[in-house]
Amino acid sequence: MQINQLSGQILLASPSLQDDHFRDAVVLLCHHDDEGCMGLIINRPREIGIADVLHDLDIDTVELPPSGPGHAISATVFEGGPVDAFRGFVLHDGWHIYESTMQVTPELHLTASRDILEAMGRGDGPEHYMLILGYAGWQAGQLEAELANNDWLIAPASHHLVFQEPAASRWDFAARCMGIERGQLCDQVGHA
Repeated sequence: MQINQLSGQILLASPSLQDDHFRDAVVLLCHHDDEGCMGLIINRPREIGIADVLHDLDIDTVELPPSGPGHAISATVFEGGPVDAFRGFVLHDGWHIYESTMQVTPELHLTASRDILEAMGRGDGPEHYMLILGYAGWQAGQLEAELANNDWLIAPASHHLVFQEPAASRWDFAARCMGIERGQLCDQVGHA
C-alpha cells in the first residue's frame, strides 16, 4: 500500500505490539504523508463526559431529548493517543462542515475548532460524533518501520466501525472485516 493510501485507514495493534500506549489500539489514520502521520485511537473511552468538557470550555449546553441529533452529549470522551492529551478533536459524520473540518474519508470528517463544540452544545451538531483528546503521531518513516516490523494490521475504516460498533469490540470487528480472528494471530514477531 502506498503512503498516500494510508490516510483514512484503520491501524490495528498486532498482539506483538506491547507498547502501553498502543496495546490493543484501534487507530484511525487521519493524515499520512512523507513528513509523518497523525491518527486517533478510537477504542479507549475515558471517564469524563462530553458535557464536562463543554462546561470546562464555558460552552452552554441545552437539555436534549434522549434521541436525535446531539443526543450523545452525555457520552464519554475518548483518549486519542499519547501526544498533547488536552488537544481536542471531534470525529464526525460528513453532513456538517465547520471552520477547520478536514475530510478523512468520504463519510468521516475531523474538526478541531470551537464552532463544532458550540453546535454540539446547542444540540445542532453532527448526528454522529466522538470527542477525542490527544492524538498519536509518527515522524517521517516511523510508521513504515513499524508496519515492516508487523506491529500493525491495516483495515478499512467505516462509519459503522467508528460510530455504531461498541468501543470494546472495535478491534475484533475491524479484524473480522479483514477475515481475521484474534486467535489466529501470534504475539511473536517473525519475518518470512
